[in-house]
Amino acid sequence: MMRKERHFSRRQFIAKSATLAAVTIVPRRVLGGSKRVPPSNQLNVAVIGTGGQGITNIKALLQHDDVKITAISDPAQFWDNSDLYYRHNGGRGPAMKAIEEHHKKAGTEGSHGCKVYIDFRVMLEKSGKDIDAVLVATPNHVHAVASMAAIRAGKGVYCEKPLTYSVYESRRIAEAAHEAKVATQLGNQGHSTDDIRRTVEWVRDGAIGDIREVYVWAGENRMPKFTERPKETPPVPEGLNWDLWLGPAPERPYHPAYAPLMWHYWWDFGGGKLGNFGCHTLDTAVWALDLKYPTLVEASSTPLSKETTPIASTCHYKFPARGDQPPVDLYWYDGGIRPPRPDCLELGRELPHNGGSLLVGEKGAILSGVWSASPRIIPEKKMREYTLPPATIPRSKGHHRDWINACKGGPPASSNFDYGACLTEIVLLGVVALRTGKTLHWDGPNMKVTNAPEIEPIIHGHFRKGWEI
Repeated sequence: MMRKERHFSRRQFIAKSATLAAVTIVPRRVLGGSKRVPPSNQLNVAVIGTGGQGITNIKALLQHDDVKITAISDPAQFWDNSDLYYRHNGGRGPAMKAIEEHHKKAGTEGSHGCKVYIDFRVMLEKSGKDIDAVLVATPNHVHAVASMAAIRAGKGVYCEKPLTYSVYESRRIAEAAHEAKVATQLGNQGHSTDDIRRTVEWVRDGAIGDIREVYVWAGENRMPKFTERPKETPPVPEGLNWDLWLGPAPERPYHPAYAPLMWHYWWDFGGGKLGNFGCHTLDTAVWALDLKYPTLVEASSTPLSKETTPIASTCHYKFPARGDQPPVDLYWYDGGIRPPRPDCLELGRELPHNGGSLLVGEKGAILSGVWSASPRIIPEKKMREYTLPPATIPRSKGHHRDWINACKGGPPASSNFDYGACLTEIVLLGVVALRTGKTLHWDGPNMKVTNAPEIEPIIHGHFRKGWEI
């Protein structure tokens, strides 16, 4: 028996310990204080990508006593995010500062033992035995290669949205995670709120009847100063491995027009507003209406560049009937454009400017904000008259907490990659339609655009040699 126990993986041991913890209570004085967790019940997490969102995730993870950040990796020592909404800088240096400040405040200064790497592949190779799970917060174009490396190493994976850069990558990552049986979670935080669960329950309860139209919108876009590649070739900042930052993307000289954050608006790295916010704002409709493969996707926009995303765009998806649910037309708007005002919205009441979701049924509509926030049935009179159904969807313990629990042998997180890959694929098909100017007739099961086979390279995505998945 002792010999068998030695062959447990650390992940299996954590799951076993979590089960034993239910019947074994250890006094806190034995553990050394209110913040101490026995190593057997601790989840060691590595973070790939420590820009603005990476450090936001690090701070969130450190709020959980049973999580330890054991390694971080990023091509950059420092990112100046002072002009961005994060309100904190990024890179390896600021990430380590955040970790050290947390331990100082917790009274565990000098005990974090976090290792720092430039290349996540080296990190997984050298520190793999000290890592149980990996959080990926890189730019979009690196999501798939980083997530796949972690999956192949047998680690649980949390990846920021969208799950991948291309449709093909989404399929591959979901398949690989399913085969490896690792715990996963997409970083669309609104999916773990009570608000989105209430909306799904109302829809299933028939609160507004059959839904045939959905309108989703985001706010104005923060655009780069260039619509073509800049010709200047300034020196690469000290502490930045630019070739590693590019990863699978085509080679190009460094320029601050790309990073930090502005990569969202360059086709080689991101997908514009839809690619950035689609997994947040389409989430309500995709979950509530069981949407999977659209049959048609078309888009229009302000003037397009071959290099950068447009100032404003719209996208139209057609979904077929699902069981007893009717076909659905879903419309996306960004760049400050909002959908038509619904007849059931009272005079003097406006649709939110910064984004939201509107599910239109035969007996009213459900309006919610970004991240599925604050859902209301409209008109308001109908909301007041509605008898709320009982809660039937398990409530989340927190977006990171659910993933942590899943990594420790608990139930799957609700936005695991089985769901997250489907949501991401829907978003990315809109990006493809927008980028190519083509109407896509989509054969979902076979992952083919039946009317435009020439755009297959964009469906697949690009991989520099050595970065294939």
